[in-house]
Amino acid sequence: MQKLLDKIFEFATLTTVEAKELLTQITNGKANDAQIIAAISALKMRSISSSELNGFREALLDQALIPNLYTTDAIDVCGTGGDGKNTFNISTLAAIVIAGAGYKVIKHGNYGVSSLVGSSSILEEIGYQFTTNDDVLNEQLHSTNICFLHAPLFHPALKKVGPIRKQLGIRTFFNYLGPLVNPVQPKYQLTGVYNLELIRVYKQILSKERKEFRVIHSLDGYDEVSLTSAFKMATKSQELILYPEDLDQKPLKQEDLFCGDSIHEAKEIFMNVLSNNSTLAQKNVVAVNAALGIQCFKPTASFNDCFQEAIEAIASQKALQNFKKTIELSQQMQTISK
Repeated sequence: MQKLLDKIFEFATLTTVEAKELLTQITNGKANDAQIIAAISALKMRSISSSELNGFREALLDQALIPNLYTTDAIDVCGTGGDGKNTFNISTLAAIVIAGAGYKVIKHGNYGVSSLVGSSSILEEIGYQFTTNDDVLNEQLHSTNICFLHAPLFHPALKKVGPIRKQLGIRTFFNYLGPLVNPVQPKYQLTGVYNLELIRVYKQILSKERKEFRVIHSLDGYDEVSLTSAFKMATKSQELILYPEDLDQKPLKQEDLFCGDSIHEAKEIFMNVLSNNSTLAQKNVVAVNAALGIQCFKPTASFNDCFQEAIEAIASQKALQNFKKTIELSQQMQTISK
């Protein structure tokens, strides 16, 4: 461990093997709290390489609990978090809208560490009960097109670092890992990252796999398409910068995306969007992100067609009814499995 720490302190880049060893030692309890904090802090002081991120990813996936789901022909919609923008839960809502439009979603998420309300936080507040039970997850995926994988349940190796991350309250390389370590590794991926450098790193990692993906970053700092500025998007074949007007959208203001000062306010916005009772800005930003997810399933489809699918899933309340059924199944099936 000490040799690896020395290398990090010298600002040298770890190989994939070294990065995997570092995180494995941390998660296996072979590093004390001081060493963990030192490693996290030193890595935060510089850019992370694709070799390092891939090594960290391999370490977590090797130790993950992998559910036996009947299909991986699905999408994960997950952002890195850590953008500090305090938005409502756009990516989680986009995932639910995609499912409401008829596409399979296996959503990986966690509590907020450097944000007020994380994906898992809002789902628990609404009543979803997380599980590792294969039967429960498969029933949800089959009946409602979506299931949610709560990261701490599927990555017990992270138990050691969870309290430290919470105490630090800042984004770290663990934020980078979240979207990369869905234990199921679905075929499609829509990921938001909080800086431009991570677009390059993510593209390098994901391009080596048989995945259709979109990696996005709004140029004013959001880890999703915020419509408050231009955004950069990377796919396997291209990188481009798009403006809200390119998507036939009006630019939004940052306050349009604010989640409120409590989880109760965030929940109200969340359910208003699904009930088609939100502001136009809130509905459109969710639909735009959902459309990019839908486009992963059919890359040759126009953005406008995918956007209309997303809008229809909201306006018809298909997404809402679907989500309510998912909640009910999580509660019913949990009771039966106990």
